[in-house]
Amino acid sequence: MYQTIPKPRRESRSLRFLYHTRPGRVCLRAATTRTLSSAAGAFLVSRMSAPMIKGFVRTNHIRVSDFEDRKYHSYNDFFTRRINPGLRPIDQTPGHLISPCDGKLSVYPIHKNSSFHIKGGDYTVAELLHNHTLAKKFSGGTCLVFRLAVDDYHRYCYFDDGSKGRNYFIQGRLHTVRDIAQERYTVFKQNCREYTVMNTKHFGLAVQIEVGAMIVGRISNLHGIASFRRGDEKGKFEFGGSTIVLLLQKDAAVIAPEILKATEKDLETVIRMGECIGTRGPGARTQNN
Repeated sequence: MYQTIPKPRRESRSLRFLYHTRPGRVCLRAATTRTLSSAAGAFLVSRMSAPMIKGFVRTNHIRVSDFEDRKYHSYNDFFTRRINPGLRPIDQTPGHLISPCDGKLSVYPIHKNSSFHIKGGDYTVAELLHNHTLAKKFSGGTCLVFRLAVDDYHRYCYFDDGSKGRNYFIQGRLHTVRDIAQERYTVFKQNCREYTVMNTKHFGLAVQIEVGAMIVGRISNLHGIASFRRGDEKGKFEFGGSTIVLLLQKDAAVIAPEILKATEKDLETVIRMGECIGTRGPGARTQNN
């Protein structure tokens, strides 16, 4: 049984100022640059940021006992903390599709022209990947969007056994991934992002895209060309909220009906890394085929 939540409607005063006022939109041009992100990042990895940890824990109701018990030397050191073994069990059933991360999940069909629609914005796979040839392979497939809030676990894993190529980084801006930005901007094709093409054992060809968000300029993937096992750590986000987009080919997976119904009702499904969110589909082209 999955937990569903409404998408956040109330935004902070600062986000309302940036996205809903003319002076704010002038400031937004600077706030969404990698230059500001780099400057903020330099502070957040320094020891001077360590006093922020206590307030962050309190504000976001984080259960510190769930994570490794050690001294954290900076805000980012705590933000990228590792969870205790056993608290994110990985479903190892071969035909189960698992979530690569903690987050709030929405699922969208990819149409025959490789486009899909999210919150008032039209996207194409080619715009996300800057690769028309690769995009055509996902026509009729499925787009899974995992929104990570600041209180989520910000390390992510591989969702199946397989192999991968190099990581492709696409430069861009750093809008928040909240609805307030998506109402005005096509965030996932404007923000900086990094994608990986994966050949998986049970679900065929897939692409995983890590999308940076406001003040999150750093996407840290661990591997270049490599083989991997389901549940192996793939990487981590640093500094703040972010998004993972997973693209699957046509009929590669059957997503749990409850998740699909929630998306249709404009609800998000709360998911944990390693949790089953669907099953292998009838059209999955596995590595052995």
